Amino acid sequence: MAQITTLPEAIDRSVHNGNKIALEGFTHLIPFAAAHEIIRQKKKNLTLIRMTPDIIYDQMIGMGCAKKVVFSWAGNPGVGSLHRFRDAVENSWPNSIEIEEYSHAAMANAFVAGAAGLPIAILRGFLGDDLGKISENVKILKCPFSGERLSAIPAINPDVGIIHAQKADRNGNVLIEGIVGVQKETVLSAKCSIVTVEEIVDDLETHINAVVIPNWAINYIAAVPHGSYPSYTFGYYKRDNKFYTSWDKISRNRETFIAWTKKHILDLVPPSKLETRNA
Repeated sequence: MAQITTLPEAIDRSVHNGNKIALEGFTHLIPFAAAHEIIRQKKKNLTLIRMTPDIIYDQMIGMGCAKKVVFSWAGNPGVGSLHRFRDAVENSWPNSIEIEEYSHAAMANAFVAGAAGLPIAILRGFLGDDLGKISENVKILKCPFSGERLSAIPAINPDVGIIHAQKADRNGNVLIEGIVGVQKETVLSAKCSIVTVEEIVDDLETHINAVVIPNWAINYIAAVPHGSYPSYTFGYYKRDNKFYTSWDKISRNRETFIAWTKKHILDLVPPSKLETRNA
């Protein structure tokens, strides 16, 4: 049953050194505030799982949180490379990391399998490309019914799944609107889940096609306004495209990156902690 708490408390209770964690959100609802709190709490040796490790994982990798990244695409959307990610892979700075790469379809299927309690995901893919050849976790199976050759990969079951959403009600049910990625699968596949939301309300005022994650599937909920900035939250604020462009320059240089992170992440008190102090 979901417990409404602060973000620092949720991260402290849930995320431990060496965990496998997934911070998901597609185009919008990317849980930046949660990632920043993980950085502030100096969590280390994490396996970071995400279909599109963009700026959010660039920041975590650059601050030494990661030992491994499981992903299906990596880059600064519409801009270019993730320089902290590349520096870790190519130069082992601030530490070396392992990478495990799949396709988007494979990872989406692996999240679905994990959410369903299945050990593997089966799909048509990898049969004619080099990606399947370089991954030890891509296996080729023969369908027992049709004889067709299919690919299989392990299901994704993070220790902690973290997402951002628009609203939660006071009973701990969560509403997601707009573009939906694998947020609900992330929550359902994880051993422990954290949801940050723009606001906590009396009534979700949901509609027929909305995604509602029930309170029994969630461990912790924290109200964190602008919790997905600089990505956007549909219905609340727009994507800060200028920041994504400026990140290319900020992240190219190690010293510039460290200075930015100290000012904008390490030295900031999380909004949820401020709200608790003022209560």
